[in-house]
Amino acid sequence: MKPPPFEYHAPRDLGEALEILAGAGPRGKVLAGGQSLIPMLNMRIAAPDHLVDINRLGALSSIDAAPGGVTVGALARHAEVERAAPHPLMVQALRLVAHPVIRNRGTVVGSLVHADPAAELPAVLAVLDGSVRLARRAPGASGLPDGVVTRDVPAGAFFTGPMESAAEPGELAVSAFFPALPPRTGTAFREIARRHGDYALAGVCAVVTLDEDLHISAARVGCVGVGPVPVVVDVTEACERRPAATVPWSRVAGAVRERAEPDGDVHASAAYRLHLIGVLAEQAVKDAAREAAG
Repeated sequence: MKPPPFEYHAPRDLGEALEILAGAGPRGKVLAGGQSLIPMLNMRIAAPDHLVDINRLGALSSIDAAPGGVTVGALARHAEVERAAPHPLMVQALRLVAHPVIRNRGTVVGSLVHADPAAELPAVLAVLDGSVRLARRAPGASGLPDGVVTRDVPAGAFFTGPMESAAEPGELAVSAFFPALPPRTGTAFREIARRHGDYALAGVCAVVTLDEDLHISAARVGCVGVGPVPVVVDVTEACERRPAATVPWSRVAGAVRERAEPDGDVHASAAYRLHLIGVLAEQAVKDAAREAAG
């Protein structure tokens, strides 16, 4: 398999990259890790006229942990973020992403922009209410140096459909922000795949916060593979703000199944995925509550 012809660009700074993207418009694609893009090119699912390789933009490799959360640059690899362990839910998710050889090259921000509803990281960003920073070239406009302006898009608005995001032609996703967790908060990620490293048939990440009496005061789950975009469900009311040991877990499963819209395919029927998502939601919320309780 060979990719369709394209013009290759290797900019050496952000301004140059954005200028090329602005000129390319909808016929431009960004190459960072390439673990999704290269197969799509070879199978001719994608056929850009311009391929913009940003791997020389070293400033985009940062992983910045602050009290408010973690900012991951566009060139930070899965494996680098996993080793840095800046956020517990990110680490739990990254351990489930493909295989080590893929994680050595693939990027966190690239996975978000790819917007595959069966991928782990979009669900993590969504359940945490994170955001993606998009940059574009705007000569003479106020903003960052060299006429670069940015906008931050919350996860709820960033994922617009299967393999579709809010990034517009000419824009480059330069970073993603994952908010920090409040005190007495636990996280968990559960998924079922046919083989380790495959895309999940269904998956759930959970964030659970306890109050001073160790009752569940907040609980959210992000669902993988059961909708056109990551499905986020607040299950706090389903937990009835009780201690984890007395929560009616069937209500948690029911609340999640009500929001899920799975499709069937050769790997699993829609009914099986709907069953799985409820079971995994129970397990993930239990695990997160246990971690929150210490």
